[in-house]
Amino acid sequence: MTGFAIAHSRALRGLAAPSVRVETHLANGLPSFMIVGLPEAAVRESRERVRAAIQRSGFEFPNRRITVNLAPADLPKDSSRFDLPIAIGILAAAGHIPAPALGDVEMLGELSLDGQIRPVRSMLALCIGARQEISKRSLIVAEENLQEARLAGLPRLHGADNLRTVVAHLRGEPVLPHAGAADLTAPGDRDHAARRPDLADVLGQAGARRALEIAAAGEHALLLCGPPGTGKSLLAERLPGILPDLSDDHALEAAAIRSGAGQPVGSRLRRPVFLAPHHSISMAGLIGGGQPPRPGQVSLAQHGVLFLDELPEFRREVLEALREPLETGRITLARGHHSETYPALFQLIAAMNPCPCGFLGDPQRACRCSAEQMHRYRARLSGPLLDRIDLAVDLARETGPAMALDGAHHGEDSGTVGRRVALARARQQARQGMHNGRMPFAALVRQTEFSADARALEARAAGQWHWSLRARHRMLKVATTIADLAGRDTVEVADVAEAIALRRPLDRFAGDHTGAQAA
Repeated sequence: MTGFAIAHSRALRGLAAPSVRVETHLANGLPSFMIVGLPEAAVRESRERVRAAIQRSGFEFPNRRITVNLAPADLPKDSSRFDLPIAIGILAAAGHIPAPALGDVEMLGELSLDGQIRPVRSMLALCIGARQEISKRSLIVAEENLQEARLAGLPRLHGADNLRTVVAHLRGEPVLPHAGAADLTAPGDRDHAARRPDLADVLGQAGARRALEIAAAGEHALLLCGPPGTGKSLLAERLPGILPDLSDDHALEAAAIRSGAGQPVGSRLRRPVFLAPHHSISMAGLIGGGQPPRPGQVSLAQHGVLFLDELPEFRREVLEALREPLETGRITLARGHHSETYPALFQLIAAMNPCPCGFLGDPQRACRCSAEQMHRYRARLSGPLLDRIDLAVDLARETGPAMALDGAHHGEDSGTVGRRVALARARQQARQGMHNGRMPFAALVRQTEFSADARALEARAAGQWHWSLRARHRMLKVATTIADLAGRDTVEVADVAEAIALRRPLDRFAGDHTGAQAA
């Protein structure tokens, strides 16, 4: 006589959560316990956890030949999340649970040796990846995973703390109530907003502040260049404070990527993240990698800010890997027989010194760098990479009244600037359904109105400095953002002139890569 049962669970591949059928077969013969279906070490080790959990929960462990198949067999299975469905499948095959009761239930959870259900990583990614498929099923997770799982808005979600309560629930006893969806706005968000770094803390640097506002309003990539101590990092850290809150969809998407990488989701999901990796980061750390592939910093910064300080100190091949996500907003990782595509819609803010010693153009300290050192330093940034940056600004060391600590020369605070940024972004969404920094060339031509003088100035600048079509496109997008900040429907010559001024510093570093010549 044999017993058979099918439980349901989920694997995780990238941001997808494919369904896994946990098929359990009890046969006569010498007692054994085998798990098949490409299980990795954590899944194979579940045999001992499941055996102890069943016995410690008061059930008799079947003294038979047990085979558990995790289907589909060609999909790698990792993590301890399969403990709970394996245990339930064994109990159903042994007759402790009606087998039909497993048909509309999915389970995710690790079992401790005493039958307690422990939380597993990547719960939000699993729930969001499976949201469409499990809308007609119930999902049972650990109580400690319940808060994260509720963010996905699943209609039938249950939290359980031990194996016995799950068995009772599947027997028809109403012991696991439904858990409702959670609010994405954390209760302490207002207090946190008041404690965020404020743009009013920056002394002077009016030009850099203006560039930061334009970058925020259009989601443009920005390069800050200046000697040490001029406020480059200070400005970059204040960019998230002038960005509007994320929409529900964007907040969940960003949180799902963090969850899929095994990181805590956090409580303030609506706020854009700010990531600042060290310049020693590897290519896998920045763009993703590993086996199986995991998202890197460019994906973890989804709908947020990626700040690369000391840009030329990053390895050349690491910086070149940024070209694809900056252009397409996604990154594809191929590892062996598997490939995963992750979103990478981040806003790049980079900072660098003007030369290796950092004091080129500083009136207070003389530059000690030779021409050869300068050439090597600037050659670390390729022309194609610089072509993908929208605007740049040179920072000089502030002196005199601007550096007074009495607050008289402080600029606008983040709240005031953030309101202008939000209005400009709303104009862009209403006009073309996306921010200017993401607007393709066809949409720019179709949706944006330029005055005749503005077009003439752009054509002269592009011819004089030999700009590529990509550089011209990005400069015009910046000009459109400047017009949006001013509340104008037509891009005027002053908007293009300011955008040109914010593009010109890039030519100094691009050198021969862009064919730029001194005016």
